[in-house]
Amino acid sequence: MPYPLYVAFIWHQHQPLYKSRSNNLQSSSIEGHYRLPWVRLHGTKDYLDLVLLLANYPKLHQTVNLVPSLILQIEEYIAGTALDPYLALALHPTEQLQWDQKEFIVEHFFDANHHTMVDPHPRYADLYYQRQNKGRGWCLENWNAQDYSDLLAWHNLTWFDPMFWDDPAIAQWLERGKGFSLSDRQQIYAKQKEILSRIVPQHRQMQESGQLEVITSPYTHPILPLLADTNAGRVAVPAMNLPDLRFQWAEDIPRHLRKAWDLYQEHFGCAPRGLWPSEQSVSPAILPHVAQQGFRWLCSDEAVLGWTLKHYFSRDGSGNLYHPELLYRPYRLETPQGDLSIVFRDHRLSDLIGFTYGAMEPQRAAADMVGHLEAIARSLRHTQPGEGTALERPWLVTIALDGENCWEFYPQDGKLFLDALYQSFSDHPDLELVTVSEFLTQFPPTETLPAEQLHSGSWVDGNFTTWIGDPAKNRAWDLLTHARQTLANHPEATEESNPEAWEALYAAEGSDWFWWFGEGHSSNQDAIFDQLFREHLYALYQSLGEPVPEAVLYPVETHEVRGDHPPESFIHPLIDGRGDEQDWDKAGRIEVGGARGTMHRSSVIQRLWYGVDHLNFYLRLDFQSGTKPDSDYPPELNLLWFYPNQTMHNSPIPLASLPSEEPLNYLYHHHLGLNLLTKSIRFQEAGEHYEWLPRTSRAQFAQDSCLEIAVPWADLQIPPDSPLRLVLVFSDNEQYRSYLPENALIPIGVP
Repeated sequence: MPYPLYVAFIWHQHQPLYKSRSNNLQSSSIEGHYRLPWVRLHGTKDYLDLVLLLANYPKLHQTVNLVPSLILQIEEYIAGTALDPYLALALHPTEQLQWDQKEFIVEHFFDANHHTMVDPHPRYADLYYQRQNKGRGWCLENWNAQDYSDLLAWHNLTWFDPMFWDDPAIAQWLERGKGFSLSDRQQIYAKQKEILSRIVPQHRQMQESGQLEVITSPYTHPILPLLADTNAGRVAVPAMNLPDLRFQWAEDIPRHLRKAWDLYQEHFGCAPRGLWPSEQSVSPAILPHVAQQGFRWLCSDEAVLGWTLKHYFSRDGSGNLYHPELLYRPYRLETPQGDLSIVFRDHRLSDLIGFTYGAMEPQRAAADMVGHLEAIARSLRHTQPGEGTALERPWLVTIALDGENCWEFYPQDGKLFLDALYQSFSDHPDLELVTVSEFLTQFPPTETLPAEQLHSGSWVDGNFTTWIGDPAKNRAWDLLTHARQTLANHPEATEESNPEAWEALYAAEGSDWFWWFGEGHSSNQDAIFDQLFREHLYALYQSLGEPVPEAVLYPVETHEVRGDHPPESFIHPLIDGRGDEQDWDKAGRIEVGGARGTMHRSSVIQRLWYGVDHLNFYLRLDFQSGTKPDSDYPPELNLLWFYPNQTMHNSPIPLASLPSEEPLNYLYHHHLGLNLLTKSIRFQEAGEHYEWLPRTSRAQFAQDSCLEIAVPWADLQIPPDSPLRLVLVFSDNEQYRSYLPENALIPIGVP
């Protein structure tokens, strides 16, 4: 019989425990025992609307993961017992604001994507651009009480999802735009609590109707394989530097699973079937505990499956898999405690929603996703014998991703995109959206993975380097290990007799603290995450009556502005030559000014930024203020790429007077020439006999306060996951003048 292509969306809704357990490490006078506001703000923007929107398309079924630590914090906000510093200030009379409170407001109350959440609102945008153009000091000296009151109101109003804009109260606030009072801000908070109170009941209702499957995660979102043994980090990275103290507390795994299970039953009136292991991290050691607790299935990433099968999932130039039959199916894991099913997400499709489609026109983005799924169906049909035009067996494409943060980068919080996507699915005869349990009930897995062969890894490159191995991350693990051993030295401190100690431990075992420590990820709130982690440890020692180690009193690492660093995430800058700080926040950076070399000594170029998304490679050059091409630096910029491990024609740099030194004497495959005076573009590809052949390019660049460049991957025609190397060369009338970065190449990876 013919089958549609089944598609399972799994939306992961998660926030770490922002609730402080100790004020002894508090370094600020800003009030609030919740250190950050993200449960409250994402609660009004992202959790309820996602499923309400789905309810408009009753044929479509999906899976949502509500992490226990998120549910617990939502409950406290509903009850009015949660207070974060942002909320405390929003409910504070602006006439009584102290200087440090004003500084905090000016610094943090624009913490949102300004393109989608600030610029559309004139009063909010006016205050934002006053800060950007005139500086924080000017705002502190010139803003009056009404300015602060409006900013406090707008920081909360902009987080109401557009789906709620027709609510009479919200519509009235949005239309008024300014002149907000303390009473208005109090009413805004009351409306936030009203929306928060609907989240869990709406999920339960839609699960009972069959349109949703709600799943859960370990209690405070710990990396279970690392709780079992931090040496698991060496499975994927054998040379990993591990913490001095080995963490081996596998008995904490069933505790996290049991607490998640019990909380789920309390809120949904039934047992969960699926488990989202934190950060999609799995290992053979965790499987018996997962099965013992009663879970039926869990999910992970294609990289974990690739490591397990010893198969590299390669893709064609459009990003579609060459061996789709390996990924788009569930597998069975056999354990002594019972069988488990496991599904593995398509990493690229998940990332397209999470990181790229927000920068595309919504209809085009939805069509692109549907096009990829149709291509998957065609590819699967080609694996069948004969010439049938329909799928002869059921296949499942799993798309699993964060269900909250990405929408900040979409117009209208993703509503336009999701409406277009869901309408396409509703109308499509050959695509069917299902919950994971629906599929597994109807089509149990027929392929078995030996449980002991399951790879130990996560959704990040199939390893654990995001959470362990870095010196700062390892120091945090040592602090946690010492605290865990201290608790073990108190057998009288059971979960019943000393719940404070155990809750503090569970909170400290969460994955989020380790995510932000060390290299790889950074935000303007790293110091707060550092503090929260140590506050949980402090509370554990306090509850046991033990002295607090001195190391717990001081930050795990110094939180300073960093110099050179690689990209931290996908970026989607607007190419207007202005170098918007939010657009380039996650880009890689190379400091140039002050380095060796003629151009570098003059510091005409201060720094270089670079990054990617699934559509383009991006580059930005910051020039010394007031400098101009031709008069202060050469007017021609040449970008030259070569591709390691790729067999292809390559040619010398097409400039005269080149020094015979690396990397200028390398051969390159692509050349993009930009004339910064005439604004013209020339694109070439290497041919036989060291020729350069003209090619069409859709690259764009703009220069104002900086130079910004976007080069489509379609121009380069390089397969996904390919490495490439780039050098920038300045010239004048095709005569070499200088290059950067000095004595190096910029390493880039195609997504």
